[in-house]
Amino acid sequence: MLGVLAWQSGQTQRQAGQTNAAQSAQQNLAQQAIPDAPRPQTKLPNLGTIAPGQGTTSTTAGDTVPGDATPGEGAGTPSATPPASHASPPASASVPAESGTQATASGTQVAAKAPVYETPSSEEANAQTITVGVNDVNVPFTVKDSKQQLVAGLTPRDVQVYENGVLQHIMHFTTDAVPLSVALVIDQSMTYDNVIRLNDSLGALQGAFTRSDEVEVFTFNNGPKLVTDFTGAQSARLTQAIEISKGAGREPLLAGALSGPMSQTTVINNQNFDPNTASQRGHSGIQLNPPKEVHALNDAILAAAATLSKKPIERRRVIYVISDGKEYGSTAKTKDVIKYLQTNRIEVDGTLVGDSSLPLVGFLDRIHLPLTMRDNILPAYAIATGGNFDAEFRTGGIEKSFAKIAEEVRTRYTLDYITHEPLIDGKYRTLEVKVLRPNLTVIAKKGYWPSAVQARPRPPAAQ
Repeated sequence: MLGVLAWQSGQTQRQAGQTNAAQSAQQNLAQQAIPDAPRPQTKLPNLGTIAPGQGTTSTTAGDTVPGDATPGEGAGTPSATPPASHASPPASASVPAESGTQATASGTQVAAKAPVYETPSSEEANAQTITVGVNDVNVPFTVKDSKQQLVAGLTPRDVQVYENGVLQHIMHFTTDAVPLSVALVIDQSMTYDNVIRLNDSLGALQGAFTRSDEVEVFTFNNGPKLVTDFTGAQSARLTQAIEISKGAGREPLLAGALSGPMSQTTVINNQNFDPNTASQRGHSGIQLNPPKEVHALNDAILAAAATLSKKPIERRRVIYVISDGKEYGSTAKTKDVIKYLQTNRIEVDGTLVGDSSLPLVGFLDRIHLPLTMRDNILPAYAIATGGNFDAEFRTGGIEKSFAKIAEEVRTRYTLDYITHEPLIDGKYRTLEVKVLRPNLTVIAKKGYWPSAVQARPRPPAAQ
C-alpha cells in the first residue's frame, strides 16, 4: 500500500514540473517583443520636415521618423529603430542625419535609415516616358555613278551635309530599307494612244511594292478623284483599284481641225466666200476658239499630299505620278504645292510617259529654257523634293520603270542631324549633300520648310 502511494506521489510531482516548465516557456515568449507584420500605410507622414538628400531621423524622445513603421502602423518597409520593448533614446543622444549613424539608449551606433526610392516596373516606365521633340532633320538621298547605277557601300565618313551653307554633324546614318506610304497619281487626261500603252502596263504596278507598304490611288482628268484609300500593297482591293483606274483618254486634234484650208469647206486665200459655211456667222475670216484642255496635275498632287501628311513620319511618304507631266487648269500653284511637300517630308517620284518621255522633248523639259512655259512640270517636283523619275515611251519600259523607281525609293541612304536654327521661324532652309568621292551624282531635296512635325514626340523605345 505504501508503494502505491509513493508511485502516485511521484507521478503528481512530474506532472507539476511539466506544467511549470510550459508556463515558464509561455512567459518567456510573451516577454519577447515581436513586431507586427507590415500593413498598408493608412496615415501619411508629414513630409514638410524632410530635407532633400539628408533623410530623416528622430530628434526628440517619442518623435516618429517619417517613413518608418511604428507598432500598429507598418509602412511596408522594415524599420531601422530598435524594437518597441526597448527604451527610446533621449533627445541628447540623437545624432544628426548627416553623420549617417544614430545613437540608442544602450550606447550602440546603428545606421540611420536612408530615404527609400521605389523603382517603377517596366510597364510604368514605358507609360511615364516623355520624349522631348528636337530639331531633327531627316534627309534621304540617292547616289549614282556616271552610268546612272546605284552606288552602295557609302559610310558617314564619305558624306557631308550642309544647311544654309553650314556643315552639320551627322547624328544617324543608315541604309536600311523602310516601309513606304505611297499615293499613286494616274493621269487620264492624255490622248487615247498614250492611255492605251499606260493601261497595258498598269498590271505590273502592284508587283513593285512589298507587303510592308501601303498604297492609295488617285486619278485625274479635269480634277483629282480618290479611287481607294490606303490599303495593303498586295491586297485584292488594290488590284481592283488599279483596274478601275484605266481610262479611255482623249481624242487628239487632227491637222487642220482648228485652222488652215481644211477647217472650212469654202475657203479661198484664207477667206470664206460663203458665209453659210463659216464657223461663226457674220465673219468672213477664220476665227475659231478651240476648247482648252484641263490637266489638273497640281490639284492631284496636292490632294495626295494632304492624305500622306497624316501618315507616321517613321514611314517614307511618296507620291508616285504616272503622267506626261502636263499641267493646265489647276487651282493650286506649283510653288505652293512644292512648299507643302517640303514642309511635310513628302517626295515626288514617277514614270514619265507620252510625248514628254521622248529624248529631245524630255531634255528640253529638264533644262527649262528661260522665258518659256513648262510643258512638263514633273522634273520640277522631283528636283525640289529629292525624288526621281524614269522616262519611258513603250509599254515594256513603263513596266520595268515601276520596279526600278520603287526599289530606289525604298533603299535610299538616310541621314539625320540636329539643326541649330529655330524650330519654327517660317524661313526656307537650303540643303546640300556632298559625297567625298569623284564622279558621283547625289539626288536629294534642295531644302525644306521647318514644321512642327519635326518636334513630334517619338514613341518610347522598346525595353
